[in-house]
Amino acid sequence: MMDLEAVRAALRAQKPDLLLEQPEGQWLDAKAVPYEPREPRAVEELAKDVCAFANGGGGVLVLGIGTRVVDDVEILDQIIPVHRASVDRDQIRKLIRAHITPAPRGVSVEWSDDQQGCRVLYIDVPAQQAGTLFVVAAPVGKPGAPRTDTVAVPVREADGTHWLARTEIQRLLSAGVATSGMPTAETLSRLLREAVAHSPSGPAAVRVGQGLPAWEREMREAYEELAGAGLGAPVGEAYRHGAAALQDLGPARDGEAGWVLCVAPPHPPVVVVAPVWQAIVTAGRSNVGGDPLAAIGYPVPPGAGEGGRAWVVAADAVRVDLDGGTWGAGRLVRSQTDGWRWEPAVRFSLEQTRSAQWWTSQVPPPQLRLRALVTLPWTDTPALEITRTRRQDLEQHLPHSALAGAVTLLSQRRGGSLPAARWKAGPHDNSLHAASYTSVVTAPDRRPAVTAAAMITLPGVMDSAVVSCADVLVEDAAAWMAALGGHRGVPLGFEEAQDVLFHAWEMAAELLPAVFGVLALRRWAAPPTTELRLSAERYDDVDVAPALSSFVDFEQLGPGGRSSRREMAVTITAEPSMRRVERQDVMRRAVVHMAQAFGHVHAEAGLL
Repeated sequence: MMDLEAVRAALRAQKPDLLLEQPEGQWLDAKAVPYEPREPRAVEELAKDVCAFANGGGGVLVLGIGTRVVDDVEILDQIIPVHRASVDRDQIRKLIRAHITPAPRGVSVEWSDDQQGCRVLYIDVPAQQAGTLFVVAAPVGKPGAPRTDTVAVPVREADGTHWLARTEIQRLLSAGVATSGMPTAETLSRLLREAVAHSPSGPAAVRVGQGLPAWEREMREAYEELAGAGLGAPVGEAYRHGAAALQDLGPARDGEAGWVLCVAPPHPPVVVVAPVWQAIVTAGRSNVGGDPLAAIGYPVPPGAGEGGRAWVVAADAVRVDLDGGTWGAGRLVRSQTDGWRWEPAVRFSLEQTRSAQWWTSQVPPPQLRLRALVTLPWTDTPALEITRTRRQDLEQHLPHSALAGAVTLLSQRRGGSLPAARWKAGPHDNSLHAASYTSVVTAPDRRPAVTAAAMITLPGVMDSAVVSCADVLVEDAAAWMAALGGHRGVPLGFEEAQDVLFHAWEMAAELLPAVFGVLALRRWAAPPTTELRLSAERYDDVDVAPALSSFVDFEQLGPGGRSSRREMAVTITAEPSMRRVERQDVMRRAVVHMAQAFGHVHAEAGLL
């Protein structure tokens, strides 16, 4: 059975059919047809269903899937395609905001369409701020604005939505009175007289910053400074979200999009047009912690430091820089074909990834390992598999890959002709969910000398990311020398080692992940990383640890570093797919960071 994140991933991957045979439950509900916005009862039902998810930790409401009953449980049974022209998503969003108090944050209304007849509309309700109770007006089934003098609380229980009992509402009110104290009869009478005397003919206008007194002045000043951008009046009170103060604004004219005013110190205030703000929230919604903005961060001006003037993200924006979230600095980028996509800003660290030691259990271990390991935390991994056609494409490309060429070049530089042209499956898992291939250069006596290896796997039970890896192993320096006709293979020049790592990174970031389809369509659930590692691993003498400097010449990096060091590594946080010239630049910067961190303090990119 799929969990909530797997359901969300399948819908975002445009594969609604994967939801069939799933049971309705605490966080999943299905309707055969959309709500009819002209029918008062249908609007009340929409508000009730969304409000129940908001009160229950979030969930997904799918419109366009019929159900059948099996042992008193509703099972998603068949897709009843929803016509796009029959649904106004913006109207649904407005009805949700108008009928639920307070309006739940981050609710998205999206299509999931496989272009082959399976088309549904889904309403995704993220987990809301703890301690907030969402209510609706008591249903009456009649036209008109929702009543302001009644209250009802929908709750989700198993696969059904129910009203919170009056006794429970009374208990909640009593708990509030116990905390805040019961107002006196005199106070109640005075409040009632004031409410009657000052009752306006329509709802009272909301001020900019209203609800957050400590932020009101800064929010009002930003609003006034940017009023020329076409901002409308506030449509609800300001509210805190993590470190930021936010307020929803309406459009200046009918038919235009609304805005979100965001103040997130130390960065300057910003107003973001509603569709772009929704794209920011959607990009961060796959965060395991459940809070999209806590993960992806808030908009920041390009290249700006702290402070500065208020600014605008308008509807024609194609890039929005973001910072302040757990994912670190990044940007939201829009393409004409694939919509909005989050990408991390390039940065380097010495943090070892969880999968750093995968595929290293061979006996005996190699004398030298040059590794590029790429972690790909995609949102839609439950829907992925390696098809027969894509596996065949990989097998055809391996002998002609840049990594095979780099391994062949190592021997050519030493006077040998030992191409990495024959690749075979194994020694690791090959299935719908994993691939493993190796090419082995052997000595005349068949001892393995140099091995090129390529591995990729979908996440297991304890993991949440695809892991792709390319290794070049000097299995046995003596065997390699024999294969080269007596010419020494090691030590490698550092430039050679860097060249091998570069082509290993290309394979792990581009060629191997292609077995799961078009890379540009993947969305991130966390920042992707690449770990580049050089390690000496075989103990030829039980009392003497292998030294990396015996296999790689570090003279090019300048003085420094311990000669007995067994390994060096650097982790790159960056978009894995990039143009070659860009990858070369990032590679040089990463190597300099690694060299300086491991003692070669005079290393610089110009020397590499």
